[in-house]
Amino acid sequence: MGSWANKTVFITGGSRGIGREIILRLAREGANITIAAKSDMPNPKLPGTIHSVAQEVFEAGGKALPVATDVRDEEQIKRAIEATIQQFGGIDLLVNNAGFLGITQLGITETKKFDLMHALNTRAPMITMRECLPHLQASKGSVLNLCPPLNLDEGWLGAFIPYTTTKYAMTLLSMGFQQEVKAKGIAVKTLWPATLIATAAVGMFSGEEGLNLSRKPEIMADAAFELVSQRDRFSSKVSWLDEEVLRQTGVTDFKKYANNPDRVDEIQRDFYIGKF
Repeated sequence: MGSWANKTVFITGGSRGIGREIILRLAREGANITIAAKSDMPNPKLPGTIHSVAQEVFEAGGKALPVATDVRDEEQIKRAIEATIQQFGGIDLLVNNAGFLGITQLGITETKKFDLMHALNTRAPMITMRECLPHLQASKGSVLNLCPPLNLDEGWLGAFIPYTTTKYAMTLLSMGFQQEVKAKGIAVKTLWPATLIATAAVGMFSGEEGLNLSRKPEIMADAAFELVSQRDRFSSKVSWLDEEVLRQTGVTDFKKYANNPDRVDEIQRDFYIGKF
């Protein structure tokens, strides 16, 4: 039996990319996983659905509950959490993975686009944390939010501040929620990649060249697993980078994570890390 056997994970998003890799990493340890994502039907432009990932979970050794969920809808979130409790009996880990990447400057950002970013990146995590709280308190569980450490470098802030405000709000919610619940035995962490990650979103905005300069999503999954499995080791702070987590567990060679092994020395650092 794996280290997450009989434990239950509720994750938003997860039909592809980083979310899918986190799901499969935990599935290999025997976890029960609710996949609360919008991708219920196949999309010719994007790989994966909640059902295809659920099948992969079963094949990896875990148990899956795919629930079609638009996390902009509070009632759909509540129903997905209720279905999780009915199916698995509790929640040990909440992962807020769903989000929207919008890289436009404030002067050209449409209101409806900002509303979408806010709904997915800030509002939905607030709702999931609130609604999962009684179950996390019962299990003395964990929250993992995928959002960056706070970096107030002026050059970076001027890049695409509408998106940044919604992700930083998620980080601030995480930091504040940890203070609110630490006496209840709940651990709240954030995780962010130190480099570009080869996801559909990066491919959409950066093309093939961006994917060539990225690491595989597996690095985030490996870091996420260590972060939520070794709570005492990572108790010193809330916000972590994937590379930082893995270095603390003894990893020194990151070449295996390169999406293009021929360009391992050109991997691009994430813009949130250091100056823009």
